[in-house]
Parts: sequence; C-alpha cells; structure tokens
Amino acid sequence: MLISVFTVVIGVVILQIGPSSEPGQERLPAAGGSSRLSELLNDQGRDGYAQAIAARDFVFPADHGPHPDFRNEWWYITGNLDSENGRRFGYELTIFRFSLTPSGTESSEEVSAWRSNQVYIGHFAVTDASARQFHVAQRYSRGALGLAGAVAEPFRVWLDNWSIAGALPGGPLQDEYEFGQPWQLQARDGEIALNLTLVPQKSPVLNGVNGLSQKAAMAGNASYYYSITRLQTEGTLQIGDREFVVSGLSWLDREWGSNGLSRDQQGWDWYALQLSDGSDLMFYNLRRSDGSQDRHSAGTLTLADGSTVHLSRDDLIVEVLDTWQSPRGGRYPIAWQIDVPKVNLSLTIDPLMDAQELVTTVRYWEGAVDVSGWRGAMPITGRGYVELTGYEGSDVPR
Repeated sequence: MLISVFTVVIGVVILQIGPSSEPGQERLPAAGGSSRLSELLNDQGRDGYAQAIAARDFVFPADHGPHPDFRNEWWYITGNLDSENGRRFGYELTIFRFSLTPSGTESSEEVSAWRSNQVYIGHFAVTDASARQFHVAQRYSRGALGLAGAVAEPFRVWLDNWSIAGALPGGPLQDEYEFGQPWQLQARDGEIALNLTLVPQKSPVLNGVNGLSQKAAMAGNASYYYSITRLQTEGTLQIGDREFVVSGLSWLDREWGSNGLSRDQQGWDWYALQLSDGSDLMFYNLRRSDGSQDRHSAGTLTLADGSTVHLSRDDLIVEVLDTWQSPRGGRYPIAWQIDVPKVNLSLTIDPLMDAQELVTTVRYWEGAVDVSGWRGAMPITGRGYVELTGYEGSDVPR
C-alpha cells in the first residue's frame, strides 16, 4: 500500500475532533462521506516533521516499530486464504498512525494520560467469495490510555482488539526462522474475527531506491517503504457461528513519511501479486488529474530467491479489461492485462468478486484477485490484492 487513503480519513477526523479533544469527546465522521482524495491528499503539512529525503539504513526488527518523528505511517497486511473444505477468502487489516503535531512540541501543561498527539485508524475487511459477501469495518482512537499504540520492542501495533505483533518476542528468532520472526494478527468486528500466524518466506524488500519511494518531484514527497511479499499464513476465521481453519499467503507493506500526493495527482492503482513460480510483483500506477500516468509510478519484482528487479513506469504496459459500477457512484477498473517485457512476463488479473469497495470515511476499492498468464513459454498462476483510489464519483477510469 502506498500513499494511503488514511491521509484522507485523518484529515476529516481532525476536522471533527480537533487537535486537543480527549477520549469520550470524539465523533467519527459518517462512512461514505464526500471527501475526495484530490482535496486532502495534497496537504503538505511538513513543517516540524522529519522528511523522507534520502535513502537510509533499515534495521530490523526495529523498523517494524513506529517512527513518531514522521507525520504518518501504516502497517498493512492483505492475504488470500483457503479453508480446509476449499472455501475461498481474502482479508485486509491496516492500522495507520498519524501525528497531529510534531514530536516535542507539546507544552508541559498539555501532558495528560487522556491526551495524545497520535491518532490511529484501522480498516478491516474480509471477502467471502463463496457467499459473495464483503465485510468492512473502520475504527479510530487516540493513542492514549492504552486504547491504541505501537511499540518496537517487542513489536506490537494495536487499535482496541485489532493488533499485529511479533508472535515470539524476545527469543533468538533469527536462528529459528530463516527470514525473521513470525507475526500474529488478530481482529474482531461483530460476527467476523481473524486469528492468524504469518511466517515470512522472504526477507524484507526495499522498494524504490534503497527503500526511498519517491511519489512526486518535490523533495520530501516520498516515503520509506519496504514489503515482506510472502508470508505463509495459518489460523482461524470466524463468520457468524462458523469457524474456519484457514491457510494461505499474506503480504505485508510498511511505509512512513510526512507528505501526501502533489496537487496534480488524482490517485493510484496498486498491485501486489504472488505468483506460482515463487516471484512477487508490486507496482503502483500514480494517475495525474488529466488521466495520464505519472512518471513516478514504480514497482519491484521480487524473484523466488529474494533478489529484486526495480521497475519504472515505462517497464509495464497496463490495459483495463473490465470495470465495475459502484452503486454509490464511481466506476472502478477491476480486470487488467499487464505485460512486463523487461522480465518476459504477461499477466491477466481478475477480481475474486466485483464488489470489494470499502465504504469508510472515504471510499476506495481494495480486493482479492486471481492471476493467470505466462513467464516466457511457461504458464503461470497466482493470487494477490489490488487497491484503487481516486475513482469515487468518477464515471471514467483514469
């Protein structure tokens, strides 16, 4: 996930709750509100915050934890799961952190257990393909009184009873697991609950240039961005009074920075695909307001052995094959042909189901997909997730 919808959501939340309200005084804006990405994502708001300007050294597991000197960051996990009897599911859990003021700017008079300059927002979604159901939930809270927060040692980020954590904190994890410690994911909303263990099958991949992912021309319009592209996943999924034992593959994205889109950028299409030959493809197509593809669009192909190939805008040819009209307005592309001549790859992407639109404070499409195609003369299949923003209220895919 790149420059997240979270920046939009938090802009609306701040307008509602103000920068100094305390728990019990906060009101969540109505789902499906009218806020548009183009109006809120171009807010620079950089004064006093650390900036993603130059490449840096990444240190794990420390960088799994929070980076409070930056304005915003997110922990994003999606996955495709199968039950023991072959029932198919997709899921997303994302927890976002947003700083209302730069670190160290609070006066001593403002220090209180009730107060915090950190806001956390979460999105939780489950695709139940067999039942043709899509379940979505949103939560938010101040980072106060233990209601939400993030720590690096031992790693944990949480929002109420939604959490992502190191499954085995404090042990000799690198000796036990080749690519780092497992992750434990837990989330419940009403009759939907996930309890998963995720074991990395590859080391973290640094996207962009050594982890610096430039999103626009201005210095600082960038993020630090890494992915763990393949995590073996096992656990349980509860829907109503039924509990399914599930397994599959998940994808982790981590980004942090202090700026959003430039004013002439409309939105993005983001693809995360896990292929049957062991390779994983991530690409984000940034769209400009005139419908053209932004030159900062980029991606990474991670090969089965963990080595990577950087992809620029000109390395991919993307053709929209089908669209879906949201009943709430807006038309999304939902099927694609993607060709990557640089690596002799040709893929067709189809949604697990069409209606995978998250109707939260803002609307966007984020859904599980199936992949088929060719690597040269070799047939290839796969699964993944696609995120689409900037289409709400528009009838023409950009």
